[in-house]
Amino acid sequence: MRKGISSNENYKYKIIGVDDEIGVLDTLKVFLNKSGYGFVGISDPIEAIERVKEEHFDLMLLDFIMTPVHGDQVVEEIRKFNKDLYILLLTGHKDLAPPLDTIKRLDIQGYCEKSDKFDQLLLLIESGIKAVSQMNLIKEINNELKDTYDKLEKAYLESIETLRFTVEAKDTYTRGHSDRVSEYSVLLGKKLGLSDDDVNTLRIGGLFHDIGKIGVPDSILLKESKLTDDEYSEIKNHPAIGTHILSNATIFKDVLPIVKHHHERYDGNGYPSKLKGEEIPYLARIAAIADSFDAMTSRRTYRDSLPLDVVKSEFQRCKGTQFDPNYADTFLDILNNEYEEIEKIRQKYNPEQ
Repeated sequence: MRKGISSNENYKYKIIGVDDEIGVLDTLKVFLNKSGYGFVGISDPIEAIERVKEEHFDLMLLDFIMTPVHGDQVVEEIRKFNKDLYILLLTGHKDLAPPLDTIKRLDIQGYCEKSDKFDQLLLLIESGIKAVSQMNLIKEINNELKDTYDKLEKAYLESIETLRFTVEAKDTYTRGHSDRVSEYSVLLGKKLGLSDDDVNTLRIGGLFHDIGKIGVPDSILLKESKLTDDEYSEIKNHPAIGTHILSNATIFKDVLPIVKHHHERYDGNGYPSKLKGEEIPYLARIAAIADSFDAMTSRRTYRDSLPLDVVKSEFQRCKGTQFDPNYADTFLDILNNEYEEIEKIRQKYNPEQ
């Protein structure tokens, strides 16, 4: 046995041989079993395709010229559902091998001329099994890293959720606000026909859009009277604070534009960046509408919630100034024709408001 994977380790690897000559399969079985490999020989290429669908194999030895289909056709079918199987093509003569571009296209790892001597074939098999072994190791390491990464992200997400609940516990108004903004954003996103990924980003962005208020002093956040200019400047820092808090985890990468820019105005007079029109990320423009709607329809210390007709008038009046006009029209359509969906959200997250 050549130096490499020992025969004691070979038993872990399963090889399937496909050849319409039974004698070839019998010879391969004796040879490979002696080398310590598990071997299955199949003479019908169509049956072999089905077998690979149902059972795991590490390597395939495949005759090229067969009936009713040739080896390259077998590979073409297998590659539709299995990209990992290591395949060595066996040819009766090098002139009968498939073109090089076919070998590359089908990801055939190598080919070998049939011979009574199996030294070259064994060398290719050992090389193939080493490659399979390395790929398995890489997959195992990647899975372990992903598991560790997922656990870290879960812990980080739980920590951020705790911060969010801390913010909401400070203020009666804030309690339930993020949940409602999240749901209103999703409702508008779906109405606009956004992708599932965008809708999910809106959902998460709505939940965490105000997380930066954890850095705003309670004396300002809970103040019942009108804010001074300096105090209002402090409040305006919360998008930047929130972006900083969430920027340490890749799971929040897509929601950062929402967190940072949900207070921008379509006319460019918002904050923190004074972006204008379509310079404002489109998901932030959607969240801004949801956020404003919840602000107008929530009871505050200095006023009651605004009546629905007043809210509609505000959206109509502020189209093109505060809000994206197209998104505002779509939201107005929801308010006019699907208000029961809005009411379900309001009742779910704060029935007393």
